[in-house]
Amino acid sequence: MATVAVLNMEGKKVSERVLLDSIFAIEPNAAVLHMAVVNHLANCRQGTQSTLTRTEVRGGGRKPWRQKGTGHARQGSIRSPQWVHGGVALGPKPRSYRFSLNKKVKKVAIKSALSAKLADSELVLVDNITMSDYKTKDFIKMLDALGADKKALVVLPEVDKKVVKSASNIKGVKTAYVGELNVYDILNHDKLILALGALDKIEEVYE
Repeated sequence: MATVAVLNMEGKKVSERVLLDSIFAIEPNAAVLHMAVVNHLANCRQGTQSTLTRTEVRGGGRKPWRQKGTGHARQGSIRSPQWVHGGVALGPKPRSYRFSLNKKVKKVAIKSALSAKLADSELVLVDNITMSDYKTKDFIKMLDALGADKKALVVLPEVDKKVVKSASNIKGVKTAYVGELNVYDILNHDKLILALGALDKIEEVYE
């Protein structure tokens, strides 16, 4: 089992924590991680793009010229797809891109992402993350003390409006709760900062 130092918000070591091998020391499954990332991005898509077909473009009700005798190719409407300002043939229409993964795959994906973060020394444990007031400056100080000067994902055990608001306008920083933790966010950030309370819930859910 891996032993990781537990820091306070000033970046000083206060204790140590033994992490479960079944969650933080598995061999990352690249194929499952890829599936989880594609699933997350697909589910985030709105799917509202839409083009007008020839029946939806305004105008074009009159036949532009007679069928025979003009020397032109026969045409039935100036809103056919081959015309400028005509409708779009086979264009996109509103649709849902959502698809689901089974629970076992999701579980393996989360474990793989967490194990990869620990293996790359990008996992930081903090005893308690709290803010006395809505202070972005204080949150930045904490990140600097923890060595998270780039993109960081801060995982909290429960809703804390002061922490969330203090971090909301810092570029590259995102706060999340255990219930909404996903593989894309874990892999997309350079540092994964876990409060001990969040770690307890992760081990309880994914053990």
